[in-house]
Amino acid sequence: VQLQASGGGLVQAGGSLRLSCVASGRTLSRHAMGWFRQAPGKEREFVAAISWSGSNTYYEDSVKGRFTISRDNAKNTVYLQMNSLKPEDTAVYYCAAAAGPTSSDYVYWGQGTQVTVSS
Repeated sequence: VQLQASGGGLVQAGGSLRLSCVASGRTLSRHAMGWFRQAPGKEREFVAAISWSGSNTYYEDSVKGRFTISRDNAKNTVYLQMNSLKPEDTAVYYCAAAAGPTSSDYVYWGQGTQVTVSS
């Protein structure tokens, strides 16, 4: 599976961005999907995940109520809608595909897209 993330950019605090992750090489419906982020000088951290059907979603506590993960298996695409952005959300955001439809073992990674939130 090849993953291509896009949609990052520079936004003011309180603004919104929508990240997209398009998969190629294999149908996305076979995989649970996740978004992760890595800020400068910090380890990569989990942000959100979604099961293969989209019926189950999971969020890191700091983004609950602000971020929404969704997927369109027909388009082989996963999204991360980010609202009420804060400067601490600044990071490179990565999408990842898990080993199976309900797995949390992420084995395929995209190249990342930079999100910068100014105060």
